[in-house]
Amino acid sequence: MASIFSKILAGELPARFVWQDEQVAAFLSIAPLRPGHTLVVPRQEVDQWTAAEDGLFTRCMTVAQHVGRAVQRAWDAPRVGLVLAGFEVPHLHIHVFPTWGMDDFDFARADHHPDPAALDDAASRIRAALDGQDSA
Repeated sequence: MASIFSKILAGELPARFVWQDEQVAAFLSIAPLRPGHTLVVPRQEVDQWTAAEDGLFTRCMTVAQHVGRAVQRAWDAPRVGLVLAGFEVPHLHIHVFPTWGMDDFDFARADHHPDPAALDDAASRIRAALDGQDSA
């Protein structure tokens, strides 16, 4: 059965994409921990990170690093958080978000009703910051 991420990647559900290539896509979380919270997701349906082929996992982490650099630059954050939780959706995904402290890693504090205009702005900021980088 296709995950919600498979449906997003197939264009069946909307998303604010900031990165897309043949293997991996990145789009904003609909429940962000912080503005700019992005999910890096392989196009292949892989249940969890330990099941991913080495090359695919490496590609996901490379994209996460590029997105992380863009997020850090776009929000002038001192750090970028990276989390592989794996319980919310049975499809490998990497959470990347600007962070100012350990409280930012608390998923209980996620914004489940973010302003759509703020999400649009966040996507634009990340895309602009990615444009200033060498490609992954």
